[in-house]
Amino acid sequence: MTMWVFGYGSLLWRPGFPVAAREVARLAGYRRSFCMRSIHYRGTTDDPGLVLALEAAAGAECRGMALAVAQGHEAATLDMLRERELISSAYLERDLDVTLADGREVRAVTYVIDPDHQQYCRDLTLEEQAHIIARAVGKSGPNTEYLFNTASHLAEAGLSDPDLDWLSERVRLLIPAQPG
Repeated sequence: MTMWVFGYGSLLWRPGFPVAAREVARLAGYRRSFCMRSIHYRGTTDDPGLVLALEAAAGAECRGMALAVAQGHEAATLDMLRERELISSAYLERDLDVTLADGREVRAVTYVIDPDHQQYCRDLTLEEQAHIIARAVGKSGPNTEYLFNTASHLAEAGLSDPDLDWLSERVRLLIPAQPG
């Protein structure tokens, strides 16, 4: 039986595990949003950044990628994902049904926001998000890198996200020009 992981953010461009197959997939009942303060990877406790999370929302759907874990790597992948994604317990690990582009449904390990966690920040405007992302830096690098990589990988897969596209354009206007 294949282990699937649903990617909607950095798992698209940095899965961190051997991927046997990638399939465009849709997750019903959730929306992708920069609604999680990042205090480890793309910001700090004193100056948090923002990362994507899945928020439960009636009638919503998130398009992303279902990643099939290479056979024999299931246990190591789950251990790695838990270490990476559950670092502050702001995400909840769920096994959710996602629909592949060909109509098949598969069960996928999926990380969704805990709406009761202190890192959850609901209702930030896109402008507020842009200003946070433009300045935040964490141990994994600038928050801008996370945004730009995610938006470009979604676009390459034919899954452009209008909010991420708008944020990418706005953040590019906010960040200082690089010398050179």
